[in-house]
Amino acid sequence: MTTTLTKARRQEDTTRRERRPRRAARRRNWFGGLTGWLWLVVVALPLYWTLITSFKQQSTYYASNPLVPSGDPTLDNYRLVLESDFVGYFVNSVVVTVGAVVPAVAFSFMAAYAIVRGGRTRYLRTVNGLFLMGLAIPLQATVIPLYLIIIRLHLYDSLLALVLPSIAFAIPLSVLVLANFIRDVPKELFDSMRVDGATEWATLWRLAAPLTRPAILTVTIFNALSIWNGFLLPLILTQSPDKRTLPLALWTFQGQYGVNVPAVLAAVVLTTLPILILYAFGRRQLLSGLTAGFSR
Repeated sequence: MTTTLTKARRQEDTTRRERRPRRAARRRNWFGGLTGWLWLVVVALPLYWTLITSFKQQSTYYASNPLVPSGDPTLDNYRLVLESDFVGYFVNSVVVTVGAVVPAVAFSFMAAYAIVRGGRTRYLRTVNGLFLMGLAIPLQATVIPLYLIIIRLHLYDSLLALVLPSIAFAIPLSVLVLANFIRDVPKELFDSMRVDGATEWATLWRLAAPLTRPAILTVTIFNALSIWNGFLLPLILTQSPDKRTLPLALWTFQGQYGVNVPAVLAAVVLTTLPILILYAFGRRQLLSGLTAGFSR
């Protein structure tokens, strides 16, 4: 009888222990949920204000409530933006972004592969150290030397003057991210490719590139966003209106005594559309690339 009671108590204790984590898991995190909703409001409110203001008239903008949509929405601001050579500024931004991202990602991928698969030689360690040092140098600290170099190369006031520095500043972080992903590829796969007679070039593009595609896409989108939104380099290295990119073109709607706020925000909306389209197509790959490091 005593043995039966002891077993029953043990069973009851085990059941209680099993129920505790379940009850703890069922507890709702009210504080975390409230914080998440507050952060959503903080992020969504400026976007909402930007969108509704882009449809307001300049004459009634300062007299109306900034958070209330206009009772008489208008597309005049978007028409004004498109008539102010918006297409030319858009083409300049596309040329600079694509011309900088494609070479930067391609070079960074090959450099990361060489650093990971080339062995721990002194030369590769030095190169890797130089890439890491590039992360510690901010863009603002190189403005004067960069300006002098562009002047000496006779590239001032050209799109190439924006492309070359953008490539240089995109490489360090890209090499760091891609090297970490290539390092996670099993060594046995590289050995099997070598046994099959594949060259290093074939192994690079047929094995490493497909397996690190999420990382490549993540680096591509990150660099594209940084270069697309860049303001300091176009401000310093260009002068002609036909060489302006979209962030710098927002100055077009700033007068001597005032700013056409609805037109500026309409230009911001049009500038953001390519980024939203890029995110819509690369959303899954981007998320998988960002979370791959946590899942391993």
